[in-house]
Amino acid sequence: MPATRTGRTADDARTEAANGPVPCRVVVCRDCCCGSPEVTGVDHAAQTARLRAQVPVRVSACLDGCDRAGVIVVQPSAEGRAAGARPVWLGLVNDPDATEDIAVWARAGGPGVVPRPDILDLYAITPPRRRTAF
Repeated sequence: MPATRTGRTADDARTEAANGPVPCRVVVCRDCCCGSPEVTGVDHAAQTARLRAQVPVRVSACLDGCDRAGVIVVQPSAEGRAAGARPVWLGLVNDPDATEDIAVWARAGGPGVVPRPDILDLYAITPPRRRTAF
């Protein structure tokens, strides 16, 4: 759905009208690499449940970040988008501490509302479609 000048979509406007302001959302990759037994020692269901306890979560098919298995995208709230924030892509999120840092940040408002915790800089990745060939 096309976004308006402020980055809001018509779906955002409908959701806000029905439920209040559109919150920060999280997209969790759970396809070929992320969420598979190939990434050992990770309880993927517990990770998704922990995030869902804090913010709306969408489980996605492959986000094409297989070289960084454990991809999570934190989408800004309506307020964050109005402030100019863009989605934040995180990779190699394969431990409970990182999941907790993401959950707390997203619950507090996420991109454009609350500064990203410094520790999450270690997980920041460039979205696959924005990579440039060398």
